[in-house]
Amino acid sequence: MAAQKINEALEHIAKAEKYLKTGFLKWKPDYDSAATEYGKAGVAFKNAKQFEQAKDAYLREAEAHANNRAYLFTDGFMACILNFGSVTSSLFHAAKAYEQAGMMLKEMQKLPEAVQLIEKASTMYLENGTPDTAAIALERAGKLIESMNPEKAVQLYQQTASVFENEERLRQAVELLGKASRLLVRGRRLDEAALSIQKEKSIYKEVENYPTCYKKTIAQVLVHLHRHDYVAAERCVRESYSIPGFNGSEDCAALEQLLEGYDNQDQDQVSNVCNSPLFKYMDNDYAKLALSLAVPGGGTKKKSPVTTLDKAGGPAAVGSHAEEEDDEYSGGLC
Repeated sequence: MAAQKINEALEHIAKAEKYLKTGFLKWKPDYDSAATEYGKAGVAFKNAKQFEQAKDAYLREAEAHANNRAYLFTDGFMACILNFGSVTSSLFHAAKAYEQAGMMLKEMQKLPEAVQLIEKASTMYLENGTPDTAAIALERAGKLIESMNPEKAVQLYQQTASVFENEERLRQAVELLGKASRLLVRGRRLDEAALSIQKEKSIYKEVENYPTCYKKTIAQVLVHLHRHDYVAAERCVRESYSIPGFNGSEDCAALEQLLEGYDNQDQDQVSNVCNSPLFKYMDNDYAKLALSLAVPGGGTKKKSPVTTLDKAGGPAAVGSHAEEEDDEYSGGLC
């Protein structure tokens, strides 16, 4: 089966090269037909699991589409106008071929190279006027590189979010921003994470998804406290009072208790809040922030001096015993 597919692919390549040849009666290479044959060769090589050869075939397809587009432009302004559909189609199909070549590199576990080609494809999709396809390609690239290079994945997710935001597709944009925020937290890039979460929160407020705004406020506060910036954390809560329903919500009450405990260096109170279901069942990266939150200096709840002395059997206990002796003789010796 594999041998049959390889032979089929080679036949398509031979046809493509024939279309590219010129002669006395054929002055212009037939780039369009050649591109079609290279594309068919790529599919056949892919089905035969010959990913290196499939990648090369797709790259040659992309080049043929690009050459076809360039040739249409050089035919002159009027020819370009008359063939506008072919010009835009060539650009789109060239982008698609680059994306397919990138996916072949992914199969070969050459992820950085794969991402480069998919990024190139997304740029061409944008130039072609198909931003949705560009965004999908960028998101795919982010997923490919996320485990190997989280910093690059963050960049790709933020790019994708910008594309969706420009198209006023805010729900898709904020979903990608959320992925970027979580990766920033995971990488302890907390200053950037704080800004990213703030942008998420602003979009959720714009689309009137207020309950999610409350959750983003919790995430913000946790990030700021891990940055040892109590003032910024307190400001987040104070600014959130303007969000409908926040004041009086369980999220608001929990955050006020958290800030109170943190300000008083009461680790017990902080730990109790952070171990509550409201915090434990957040996205995993934020739940980890909650569980690892420690007050400055590793403090525990401060005890009053009287209580401490009572437990230690100190002067307070002695004073109490003296009072008992006084009571014993309070009625006199008679």
